[in-house]
Formats: sequence, C-alpha cells, structure tokens
Amino acid sequence: MCLFQFTARRLVSQAHCGLKASSSKKQKFCLEMARPSSNMADFREVFAKAKHIAIITGAGVSAESGVPTFRGAGGFWRKWQAQELATPGAFARNPSRVWEFYHYRREVMLSKHPNPAHIAIAECEKRLSKQGRSVVVITQNIDELHRKAGTKHLLEIHGSLFKTRCTSCGNVAVNYKSPICPALAGKGAPDPDTEDAAIPVEDLPQCEEDGCSGLLRPHVVWFGEALDPGVLTAVEKELDICDLCLVVGTSSVVYPAAMFAPQVSARGVPVAEFNMEPTPATNRFRFHFPGPCGTTLPPALARHETEIIS
Repeated sequence: MCLFQFTARRLVSQAHCGLKASSSKKQKFCLEMARPSSNMADFREVFAKAKHIAIITGAGVSAESGVPTFRGAGGFWRKWQAQELATPGAFARNPSRVWEFYHYRREVMLSKHPNPAHIAIAECEKRLSKQGRSVVVITQNIDELHRKAGTKHLLEIHGSLFKTRCTSCGNVAVNYKSPICPALAGKGAPDPDTEDAAIPVEDLPQCEEDGCSGLLRPHVVWFGEALDPGVLTAVEKELDICDLCLVVGTSSVVYPAAMFAPQVSARGVPVAEFNMEPTPATNRFRFHFPGPCGTTLPPALARHETEIIS
C-alpha cells in the first residue's frame, strides 16, 4: 500500500493542471498545451503497434446501456442521492433502506445488456490475445456489463453489485439471486412517495458460511472507504507495463482513478480519451474522440489491416 500511496501523491501533482490550478501561471500553461488529436487514422497506427493496452472505463460506457448513474441533477433514488446511501454510516443506521436501494440496482442491472462499446472491448481482448498482445479493463463500474460482454482480464476497483461481503466473518461471495432474499421481493421502488420497507435485520441477506449467518452488505466501495489495496497493486502493475491507454466514458474527476491515465501519459505513453465531452484531464492526452462510446470505440478497436490472425 505504501508504494501506491507514494504514487498517488506523485500523481496528484501531475494531474493538478486543469483540475485545481491555483495561479494564473498554471492556467496559462494549461491553455498553451497542445490540443489532443481526433485523427482516428493516427490512433489506429498507435493501436496496431501496442502490445499491452490498458482501458480505463467509467459510468459513461454503461450509460449507453440505460444504466442510471445516480450522479448530478435528478440522480435520486426516492429522495436520496447515492452519496447519502452508499456509506458505512447509512448502512449502520438503516441497513433495510440501503439494501432496498441496492436490490433495486441489482434488479435493474439484470435487465440491462452490454452495448457496442462493451462488446468492442471484449472482442478486441479476445482477438489480440491470439496475437500475444494483452488488454486489461480497469473499471470504476459495479454493474458487471464488461464481464457480461465477455471481458476476461477485468479489474473492478469499486467492487460489484453481484458480490456480497459478510459484516461478521468477512466472506466475499458471488450472488446473482433475484431477489437476493425473500424479504426484498417487490421492494426497492425508486418513486419518492414510496415508504421504507423497514425490513428487520434478521430478514435481510445473511451469510451462508457454516455457523455464521451474519448480515451481508454489498461488496462495493462506499464513500469514505478505501479501495482494496490488492486491486490497486494489480492496477499499478498494469499501468506500469501498458504502452497504450484508453480512457472511456469517465469524467476524470473521481480519485484515485482520475490519476491513472495522467500517470501513464506522464511517462510518454499515448493516452486516448473517448468521452461525450472534454474532461479536466483531456489536455494531458494525445487523443480525444468526442461522442457516444458505443459509436466511437468500435472502429477504434476493430482489426487493423496489419494484424495477422492465425
């Protein structure tokens, strides 16, 4: 963890430009930086030569599948925003309400499907693996749409909606039950007039490990919690070896993920951003492709004419 903390401190200074510039000199420097290219042919030449590709994804890639983000104006479940429910304190005070929220999100996700961006990434990984090249997806999303699309090399830095963790024994388990427990059947409606179900703790999801029966919680990283150091170590190893980085559908403002691509760019590795609009980090990157990821990404990751398929 010490290595990542050192890197994080280093990256804060690297990513500072365009995020929280505190002087006119820094602002002037940001404005004078070369604008990133939107030349797809140039990107494709870089892509054709890359051996280790890291793809960092955020909520934007899943929004095109109809996944609610619960961020910004209108991002409410009943009368609460995610920041008010996705915390250890909220779960301690009212585990029934928090489980209703996550039950709703789980049920929504069971009806959603990968979009062309997810599929393009998965197909690219499968194709390049046959050429001795690697693709890793580092995602902030908890919806598992990358996994559903077929991505194998996946690092979920914020956890998964379809995993649980026991608050007593700590056991982490995959869980696709619908509903996750009988008491939550038909619960979780997002309408602001819906009253809390007030489900007793003993009827909420419980650990199935022998002799435990502890209260389960979603295995996701809540506001105020640290990311899994093991996952962060794996992320850092991938970023250290990548020779091309893609940033797909992320606002580049949520830390520490917002530091990942600037770290790669700082050592001279090409970074390509695919997003609806520029972000605070855009001017740090070599390429920027505006528009829906499901439209811009498939041609970017399609088979290059120089690829040899055995």
